[in-house]
Amino acid sequence: MEIAADPPSPRPAGGARVRAVPRASGTGSPGQAGAPEIDAAVAAAEAVMAKRFGARIRLADAEDLGGSGRSAVLRVKVAETPFALPRTLVVKRYLQPEGAAPRDSWVREAVSYQLFTALAAEERMCPELFAHDSGSTLLVMEDLGRAPTLAEKLHGEDSRAAEAALLSWARSLGKLHASTAGREADFDALLRRLRPPKDKDPLAVSGPAAVRALPALLAAELGVRTSPAAEEAAHAALALLDTGRHRAFSPSDSCPDNNLITNRGVRFLDFEGGCVRNMMFDAAYLTVPFPSCWCAYTLPRGMTEAMLAAWRAEVRVMWPDLDDDAVLLPKLLDAQLFWVWLTTHQFLTVPDARDLTSGGHLPRPDPADILLSRWADLARAANTAGADATAHHAVEVVAALTNHLGRRDLPLYPAFQHH
Repeated sequence: MEIAADPPSPRPAGGARVRAVPRASGTGSPGQAGAPEIDAAVAAAEAVMAKRFGARIRLADAEDLGGSGRSAVLRVKVAETPFALPRTLVVKRYLQPEGAAPRDSWVREAVSYQLFTALAAEERMCPELFAHDSGSTLLVMEDLGRAPTLAEKLHGEDSRAAEAALLSWARSLGKLHASTAGREADFDALLRRLRPPKDKDPLAVSGPAAVRALPALLAAELGVRTSPAAEEAAHAALALLDTGRHRAFSPSDSCPDNNLITNRGVRFLDFEGGCVRNMMFDAAYLTVPFPSCWCAYTLPRGMTEAMLAAWRAEVRVMWPDLDDDAVLLPKLLDAQLFWVWLTTHQFLTVPDARDLTSGGHLPRPDPADILLSRWADLARAANTAGADATAHHAVEVVAALTNHLGRRDLPLYPAFQHH
């Protein structure tokens, strides 16, 4: 779930206080597009492909891959074509009123896939883009097949396979960052050709707003006072949004279900928030983990360190300074602090914390347990780094959350529970 692009509606003033949230059952199914949306997406894809290739290409046997309330995602068979094309393709169409301007999320995704499609095949960490159209807000992409997602590995029964998938994902994330270093001008040029979003980086809006508002929310909801020093540390972490160093492409939402484990390595999906920004926000996915996701469990001891080493081995080629702990670790702590404040603000401003979790067939933990775990991890990381104000504040938030919600340890991902 991408928290920055489409934040939940804020809770009305005077809404309910923090409360225990019933456990998610995990029995939901992916969002399904109706027949009219499927037919319209196939027809639009045929029109876009004909315009792109200059000849009619017939698509058939559409299979609904789930998508979301915002889009229809289909696998289609290439039934007739005068060109050499794959046997199947994936079509993603954003659902919106007829004639509406392209949504910012479609623009970001189209530009992201264009950027990678222009790279050499070995540097392409996502499906190849075959065609796109702003009028129908549609993408036609390479079909990567029925490869399992990282989420499926983590929810499986093979701990070794889950560990290997995590390390492969961390290395691939590092490769993605290294291969897009210095390509921000290319990304911006592609944006200008479509209709640049008002804000290129979704976090540049949601992050500062959360940091400004959270101290008052913590006081009102949990009775926790945020010291000036703790507040100053959170504001200082916002500098990551503006720094010119360590910038690379970010998928924005590298949650486990957006990563396919293929025989060619990990492939990233879902670039609705795709942008170029400081890659420490992505690196924090290794240490938090998966900070934009409300489906995240915890990882076994030592896994975070191994993942970080795998990522670091790839990015050090472009940024040798990140081999130095004195450079990397403070930035990672800032990114961790940023994500914890942002997601806490989100948790405290939704009408019901269950709204944070999207549908899906895999079980997911209670959002309150995830939040408590993130603050406890932040307390430990800040204490290790000697960031006393942040550590003390995090300890107080943990105590208040425990008092309100009860002490519930976040479990390991299922693949590691019986290891």
